[in-house]
Amino acid sequence: QVQLVESGGGSVQAGGSLRLSCAVSGRISSRYCMGWFRQALGKEREGVAAIARDGRLSYADSVKGRFTISRDNAKNTLHLQMNSLKPEDTAKYYCAAGPSVVAGLTTYEYNYWGQGTQVTVSS
Repeated sequence: QVQLVESGGGSVQAGGSLRLSCAVSGRISSRYCMGWFRQALGKEREGVAAIARDGRLSYADSVKGRFTISRDNAKNTLHLQMNSLKPEDTAKYYCAAGPSVVAGLTTYEYNYWGQGTQVTVSS
């Protein structure tokens, strides 16, 4: 059984930083793409960043230059370093894994999801 468990969320003032982590347990292909998504209240879940098995990266335009995704295949962990946070980054952040060979940012490309961790940015 595959489990994805996020950690590292919290409350921070605008301009601050947070580092999210996702621990992956269970049998999951090392070829899987992994990504971070977020969902704000009343909005649809959106892709934030993704990293393919070969290291190719994708970022949403809204976070380019501020967020950095990384993965440690040996430790089965995924990270999201978030800098220069803005109030509009407030959302629940989810870790996801899927069989896509590209670093996709759409939810249908992923079939394993974590429970999410809340990030709140105050102005």
